[in-house]
Amino acid sequence: MSEADPKFGSALKEDWTLGPIFDADAHIDPPYDMWKEYLPNHLKPRAPVIEARDDADYIVFEGNSRPVMMINNQAGRTGKDFKMKGRLSEQRNTYDPQKRLADMDLDGIDQAILFGGGPLGTFDNELYLASFEAFSNWVMDWASNAPHRLFPVGHSPMRDIDETIEHVKRLAKMGFKMVQLPAFPQNPDAWKTTSEIKNMKSGQVSAQTGDPKGALQYYQPEFDRLWKVLSDLGMVITFHLGGRVPRFGEKQHFLPDMPMSKLAMAEPIGIFIFNGIFDRFPDLRIGSMESGVGWFSWYAEYCDRTWEKQRYWTESVIDKLPSYFMDQNVWGSFIQDRAGILLRDLPGGKNIMWSSDYPHSETTFPNSHAIIKRDFAGVPDKDIQDIVCNNAKRLLRLS
Repeated sequence: MSEADPKFGSALKEDWTLGPIFDADAHIDPPYDMWKEYLPNHLKPRAPVIEARDDADYIVFEGNSRPVMMINNQAGRTGKDFKMKGRLSEQRNTYDPQKRLADMDLDGIDQAILFGGGPLGTFDNELYLASFEAFSNWVMDWASNAPHRLFPVGHSPMRDIDETIEHVKRLAKMGFKMVQLPAFPQNPDAWKTTSEIKNMKSGQVSAQTGDPKGALQYYQPEFDRLWKVLSDLGMVITFHLGGRVPRFGEKQHFLPDMPMSKLAMAEPIGIFIFNGIFDRFPDLRIGSMESGVGWFSWYAEYCDRTWEKQRYWTESVIDKLPSYFMDQNVWGSFIQDRAGILLRDLPGGKNIMWSSDYPHSETTFPNSHAIIKRDFAGVPDKDIQDIVCNNAKRLLRLS
């Protein structure tokens, strides 16, 4: 089903009494012909193209071809109807602005933070950098169709601090409020990483994960000039399931990988807390996106108790409980996470945000209202409004 269908879905405005919904993590991938339009003229001939074959559509790029993987666009299908490779025509059209807004209306979503795109998985440095700018230009043009509803996340490479600062300044000037960074810095050659995924190009994996074993690490003092720029600009850092990328499309590994990909997001958060980055830059904010939040309060308590005993011999540079920084500087989004909802009042659980994950395979679309009512059963209306709307607005410093 490629268009919004009024018969499809349970989110009826007249049945909803819990206020507006600000989806903290939805997705927008551009159509493949976008690259030929937005890349510089001399790079347009090198853009990926779609080739229809008997079994599926294939993405042809830099001498290689791979089938269109449908895992990122299962909206409108039930689990028993999921398929991993197919044709673009079988996917929901998420990039037509009017159809996308119609789907938001259908699902009762008022506003949304939008992730997606990012760089091409190329081994050519010029094309790699140009693809960051091309995506940012396209997605901001796309969001201009409803700027009060659509809040896209900008993307930046993270292999050189000064290079990243220039990208951050450009994104801020364009109007982005968030910048996506990998969970760990990248290598100088960004398409090289120890985090390899069979069905994804290394350059695309690296843009999310970076290299946990690389020479460049966020705890290094040289990064303070980047944190200062981000703080001064009021830009939010987002990490999006970058601690560990699931092996998408591999039946043997997918199910055990998925929860580990979420729990792995604790590592970059801990690096920021325990290396005093939030202490030096109290206005800096991180969004741990699609990580789930049921582990936030457990993590905060564990870190507090461990820090109390181990802070002296480790010569810890912080003098406040780790949970303090969780509540001041770290936000997290979830899809279906009743445990996190019930732990919302514990240290570490303050800044949690609901999301639909549209149009990915975990999406609550088109039944978001019904799922929210189920998962928030017994929760006071004010707390629901904070989690499904107000906390995302606070993250972005929106009135």
